[in-house]
Order: sequence, then C-alpha cells, then structure tokens
Amino acid sequence: MTDARLRHGRASLAVSFFAQGMAFALLVTRIPAIQDRYGISDGLLPVFLAAVPILAGAGSVCTEQLIKRVRPSVVLRFAQPAVLLALLGAGAGDRMWQAAVALGAFGLSVGALDASMNMLGVSLQRTYGRSIMLGFHASYSLGGIGGASLAWAGAHWHLSLLVSYLPAVAVLLPVCLVASRWYADGEPAVAEAAQGAPGAGPVVFRLLLPLCLVMSFAYIGDSTVSNWSAKYLQDTLGSSEQLATVPYNVYMVTTLLGRAAGDFGVRRFGAVAVVRLGTVLAAAGFGVVALAPGPWTGMAGFTLLGFGLCVIVPQTFAAAGRLFPGASDAAVARLNIFNYVGFLVGSPLVGALGDAWSYRGAMLVPMVLVLLTLVYARSFGSETARYGGGHERPRTVDVG
Repeated sequence: MTDARLRHGRASLAVSFFAQGMAFALLVTRIPAIQDRYGISDGLLPVFLAAVPILAGAGSVCTEQLIKRVRPSVVLRFAQPAVLLALLGAGAGDRMWQAAVALGAFGLSVGALDASMNMLGVSLQRTYGRSIMLGFHASYSLGGIGGASLAWAGAHWHLSLLVSYLPAVAVLLPVCLVASRWYADGEPAVAEAAQGAPGAGPVVFRLLLPLCLVMSFAYIGDSTVSNWSAKYLQDTLGSSEQLATVPYNVYMVTTLLGRAAGDFGVRRFGAVAVVRLGTVLAAAGFGVVALAPGPWTGMAGFTLLGFGLCVIVPQTFAAAGRLFPGASDAAVARLNIFNYVGFLVGSPLVGALGDAWSYRGAMLVPMVLVLLTLVYARSFGSETARYGGGHERPRTVDVG
C-alpha cells in the first residue's frame, strides 16, 4: 500500500469518526424533543432508549459475519449513510411507529458503523506500526462537540427536529460519500498467521474477556457522565440550571484534548502506562465528584474524568487487534458489543443506586468498576509485544 493511499485512508476515516460523533450527539442531546414530538410517555421512553444500544449490539454481531464476505470498508461505506438517513428520519416523522422504525434503523446501522470504523482504525494502525487510534477517537469527540452545539442552537431557537437535523445531514452525507472513496483496509497480519502466532487463529472469547470487561467499565463511566452529570450538579451540589449544563461540555472538551495528545503518550510510554494513568485519573475524578462540597469542585471532578476515560476505549480496540492479529476484525466486532453493554448498564445502575441510597454513593460504584481496569492493564500488551509479541513488527510508514 502506497504512502499516499495510507494518508488518504487515514484522513477519510477521521472524517467518518467526526460524522459519527456529530450524528450521535445530535440524537442523544435532543431526546426530550423526540419524546415530545412523538408523544412518547415517560414509562415508554426507557424502552425506546434501551432498544437503540440493543439493536446496535445486533448490528455489531451482523458485521462480524459480513466481514467474512466483504471488507470492513465496504460495510462502512453503506453503514454511514444509513446512520445519517436514520437520524433525519427520527426528526421527520410524527407518529410513534415512525419513531420506532427510525430509531431501530439508527441502532442497527450505528452498530455496523462503530464496528467497521474501529476495524479500519486497528488495521491502519497495524500498517503504520505506531499508535494512531486515539487520533480517530479525537475526531469523534470533535464531532460530538459540534453536534451538541448544533443541538443547543436548535433547542435555544426552538427549531423543529427536522430543521435541526437537515443542514447537518445535507453537509455530512455527501462529504462522507466522497471520503469513502479513499477508505483503506490496512494490511492483514499475514506474518503472524503464517507462523502460527498466538492469536493468529479464531477469536477465543476467554482471552478477549478482560478487554470486554474494560470496555464495559469505561462505558458505564461514560454513560454516568452523559446521563447524570447535570442532575447531580443541580440536585446534589446545588448548582443553577444553567451551570448544570456545563459539566458534560467540559467532559467532551477534555476528552478531545486527551485523545489528541494520547497517541504521543502511547508511542513514548506504551499502551499499558497510558491506560493505567487514564484509569487512575478517571477513578480520582469520580472520587472528587462524590466528595465535592460544591458545584465547582464537582466540575473539577468531571474534568478529570474526561482526561482519564478518553484513552481507555481506543486503546481497548487497539489491544484487541494486537491480541488477535490474524482475526482482528472479528475481535473488534465482538468487543464493540460491550460498548453497548456498558451503556445499557451504566445509567440505570447509577439511577437505581441514587434513588435507593444516595447519588454521592452511587458515584463511587463506577469509580470502583473503572479501577478494576488496573487488574487487566497487562492485557493491553507490553512495549515489546505491542505489535504481536516476538514476531516481526509491521513496517513503520513515514506518512505523518
């Protein structure tokens, strides 16, 4: 694969991550507006919200089967427009069944999109021979900030969902279609497979399980911030309603900054050290939030959380690719399911504990779960095993 092809593949995949971040933020930040538009009751809303990650998990499972017949770049080329059109559909209808169809389509396609994007990212990183995964997820965070800002503008100016979504989809859809021409699948780990290296064969779930648990823990933490930060700051720490909207934005910005610098940290210190540092920062963030005497201290805790959690998910995908170099696509697809497991578990868990006990105490639960990542930190590979143990390291490509 030529250097120019790799550069174009890396840039086009960054565009895909950006578009996905924006689309997801536009959906989740306008959930109240979707509920009002379609007349979804408070009792029925959790069913709709749970259906999206469940179907996304199914989409990830289907992607594992699809990539046995077509390349991940082909799956991504079709999944991305499907996500954007489903988002537009969620804002265009007026009947509950239309909301169910649109959100169902969004869930299935976003599972395929998340899986195929990360498959391409892992294979490109293997071809480069150095860490670039965090940069892709930084693009996702940047898109999330843009999507949340557009959603805020739509809510501020009382725009309909269709008016809010249409400009974003009208821009992103053609950009993604054009960018998809340059998707690059990277190089297969033929050397490892040929030599019968550990991980060269089919995915063994027992070996993948530690990374699956880490993925779930990280998304339990992430969903806690996205779903409970505003309520916690206002109800528990006594902030104003306006100030309560700030923690999630701060969290997204620090996630972007941490990921933008994270690849350098992995190259300099190794994945294990970066994941351990991120874990400690995230746990400290939850501890500060739980013990905060007031809203500004709580804000500092959420800032730490962003810097800590941001490195764990991208490195978990990268570690799965290193663990199973001969079946990295299948490993990423299975690991991606636990993204949605954590998302499904996190918000209800914190809510139930907060109601039954206290929200301060509830914040200690994701802290403990995130800390368990330290137990599995060695699964992220040592410096010498970063690209598949003692076997030949993929060539390092000087493409910036």
